[in-house]
Amino acid sequence: MAAPMAPLREERAPVTILVSIDGFRADYLNRGITPNLSRLAADGASAAMRPSFPSKTFPNHWTLVTGLVPDRHGIVANSFTDPTHPGERFTMASDQPYWWNAAEPLWVTAEKAGIPTATMFWPGSNVAWGGTLQADAHRSVTGGTRPHDWQQFNSAVSDRQRVDAIIDWLRRPAATRPRFLTLYIDEVDIAGHDVGPDAPGVNAAIAKADQAIGQLLAGLAELRQPANLVIVADHGMAATSSDRVIALDQLSDPGDYELTDDGPFASLRAKPGREAALEAHLLGRRGHMTCWRKSEIPARLRYGRNPRIAPYFCLADAGWMIEAKPPEKPFAGGMHGYDNADPTMAALFIANGPAFRPGVRLAPFDNVDVAPLLRDLIGLPPGQGLDGSDAPFRRAFQR
Repeated sequence: MAAPMAPLREERAPVTILVSIDGFRADYLNRGITPNLSRLAADGASAAMRPSFPSKTFPNHWTLVTGLVPDRHGIVANSFTDPTHPGERFTMASDQPYWWNAAEPLWVTAEKAGIPTATMFWPGSNVAWGGTLQADAHRSVTGGTRPHDWQQFNSAVSDRQRVDAIIDWLRRPAATRPRFLTLYIDEVDIAGHDVGPDAPGVNAAIAKADQAIGQLLAGLAELRQPANLVIVADHGMAATSSDRVIALDQLSDPGDYELTDDGPFASLRAKPGREAALEAHLLGRRGHMTCWRKSEIPARLRYGRNPRIAPYFCLADAGWMIEAKPPEKPFAGGMHGYDNADPTMAALFIANGPAFRPGVRLAPFDNVDVAPLLRDLIGLPPGQGLDGSDAPFRRAFQR
């Protein structure tokens, strides 16, 4: 009697996984504490990636999945106002679609094309994109598209739990298995803000994030699931100190302006009739800060046409902070949001998987190019009117 045949093992098609390690500065990869990430870089393609301006978390995460600069997709900072919605403010907890609807994210494009998606904590992925806010007591939303699977952000969910969710989604039968997934890891950014980019606590966070990548690789190997991994950061990190603070009240009368955002940059609106006074005291180079009218922000920053950007904008040199008044207590830590060309803002980029050749070191490129790359990997047609293209990656593709 013939021995029973072993069951055939499924031949899985490659999936695409976009991973963000928030605040992972490009040169962190050179510290010798990232065996998993370093191996992926050596066996794939890597680069130091320029974030879009401003080099903040929410603007850049939305750029990575839309292919548009913040000036076009409308998430112009981590916190801002909109003249069409007086009395309201966008924050990192805002999920009303009108803040987000100016640019379609990749998971929505994929879902429309019949490609299942799943997102683990990507900024904006909890939004019913394209939906309409209703003028009722509950501020409910009608319509809109979300990923097939998504999770509301919760900082108490550990890296291991986040990775486990990705692997669990990939255990599904082929018909319902996601083909495009995102994963968000945040401890490197948190540590960078708390203690600064050169402190031992940041190295501990870098090593912990690398362990999460190792867990993801092990889970994929167990499933025999091929994957094209695109591992990015949204920005880098610069060291800050209470010795490097620009106090606005020392330069201009606070009665001349309303300060709507401060830190690495400041957004201001002149109070009625006080425009000339504010301009006389702030415009131009002021020590370690430069201020412009919104319309005169340098073109290379690709920032200043969106109506959500305040009429006056000041940008500090990397490592300096703009505050309403001098700090009350000494501090030291880290910050981002500075000129996106500054080396301290450069972000991690690694691409590894069956689509990529090993050992390719790419020239620095702008993060608007990541969405076109992802469209190639997911199987979507080239996007129309995007701010980037897949040109920087073509020599890294397998022939």
